[in-house]
Amino acid sequence: MSELKPDSEKKEERLSDKEKVNTEKTNAEELNAEEPNAEKPNTEEINEEPPAASEDEDFFFDDNKAYEARRAARLERRNKLRRRKKRLRIAGCIVVVAAAAIGIGIGFYGEELQNFVSEQQVKIAQMVKSADRKTEEEKTAQQTNAEAEAENAVTPEVQDTDGLSEEDKTLYRQAKYAAKQYDYDKAISMLQNSETYQTSEKFQHAVKVYQKKKESCVSWPLDQVTHVFYHTLIKDTGKAFDGDYKSGDYDQVMTTIDEFNQITQSMYDKGYVMVSIYDMATADENGNMNAGEILLPPGKVPFVLSQDDVCYYHYMDGDGFATKLIVDEEGKIRNEYVEDDGSISVGDYDMVPLIDRFVEEHPDFSYRGAKGIVALTGYNGILGYRTDSSYETRPDDLDADKVKWLDEHPDFNLNTERENAARVAQAMKDEGWLFASHTWGHQNVSQISLERLQADTQKFKENVDPLIGGTDIIIFAFGADLTSVEDYSGEKFEYLKSQGYNYYCNVDSSQYFVQIRSNYFRQGRRNLDGYRMYYNPELLSDLFDAQSVFDSSRPVPVPTMG
Repeated sequence: MSELKPDSEKKEERLSDKEKVNTEKTNAEELNAEEPNAEKPNTEEINEEPPAASEDEDFFFDDNKAYEARRAARLERRNKLRRRKKRLRIAGCIVVVAAAAIGIGIGFYGEELQNFVSEQQVKIAQMVKSADRKTEEEKTAQQTNAEAEAENAVTPEVQDTDGLSEEDKTLYRQAKYAAKQYDYDKAISMLQNSETYQTSEKFQHAVKVYQKKKESCVSWPLDQVTHVFYHTLIKDTGKAFDGDYKSGDYDQVMTTIDEFNQITQSMYDKGYVMVSIYDMATADENGNMNAGEILLPPGKVPFVLSQDDVCYYHYMDGDGFATKLIVDEEGKIRNEYVEDDGSISVGDYDMVPLIDRFVEEHPDFSYRGAKGIVALTGYNGILGYRTDSSYETRPDDLDADKVKWLDEHPDFNLNTERENAARVAQAMKDEGWLFASHTWGHQNVSQISLERLQADTQKFKENVDPLIGGTDIIIFAFGADLTSVEDYSGEKFEYLKSQGYNYYCNVDSSQYFVQIRSNYFRQGRRNLDGYRMYYNPELLSDLFDAQSVFDSSRPVPVPTMG
């Protein structure tokens, strides 16, 4: 179980004292401050959404509904004015007749009566003219409002003549989804490259909205991007915390599904957005590193997500954890879980499917489709599949867990296991997930010799890389690192670099630790587990309230490290 533990308290204290960032720092307040003479963006226009197109049969429903309401209001105003003018004319006729009668009654005859009636007619004409003027003012106001509405929404008259095909509707929805994930260039390009763009005011309006949103984005300081990570999530706390010799370790370094879901929701509510480590820096074919750029609207905060040991080790069997990742009939990533009676349940029981489902509901939680990094060892296989060659060769030193599993699975076939694992890995990559080496044998790189590191790395490249398509990311086991705060150097780093590793991650309790150098990218990670929530909740307050998230089923006090 010691393989699961993050670095020691001493290690964390040492790392938390180091310089927080060694890249050139950018003052976030200066980036976000308004220039004195800069034109302030219209927040209503920036936040404006193009008309919805989520359901085919209701493609224009919201716009038509709003239009009908506006049209009914205009008709009612016009009818009121017509009724008002009609009443004035009728009243005028009555007044003229009454005036004539009154004039006769008081002795007006001939020219005097004619003058009196004429005066009343002039007054009535003025009243009608005033009503006409008000009518024209109403019409002008309505026209002005209509023009303003045309700037902000495509009217139903235009929509009805747009004649968008099913293909156009699909393209529109895809562009809208890309924009929700802050990929405004992609959304704009998709619409502008369509043959429909030149004739569709709906497409043109959407491009206008996306352009304004793009212009509102700010470049986030790369030295202020936090990185959080988990181990395998606990599905059944009763089994994980059953008091056996493994319970204490689970209590320290694992997170329950309920805790994970609350943390995810809290981070979303605070404006956090998952970004890829590749968004922070890029490596060319020679391994030279260049700083990237993350552009987000004001109020959004980027973070990197990762999970260690996604292999579903033998020792976890029966302890309330999922047993593997699969692709279901709909092509979605799910987990299998073995129930007490031996039956298999399929559901979302670990980080990968839970994040996938969350992003399905909240696409703006992902920056341009990014998900997290899954760190793999290889000695028990990957993703719950027994893909290591030792299961087939059965060397003399094969450990007892593997022997027991092989005895229980006499139909084991290495090629089948590898094919299934590769299929799941590809499906995950298609959904935006990345893979990293966690070393084949969960090695502490700060303690092992160069020769052992070389042998371990070759096992990873032979048994894991072919299944995941290779990786240039290494997430060190035990939270270890090659050096302290100083830049990387030495034979271990030179060896790993020669093997194609460009991105290096350790464990660090500080909020930020980023190094971008000419030949590597380095980032510290924060463990969101029972130990950190119990002993250092203040270190997590920027992400969530640890006291409210902490699962009541956890045994307390959480065991200390060491």
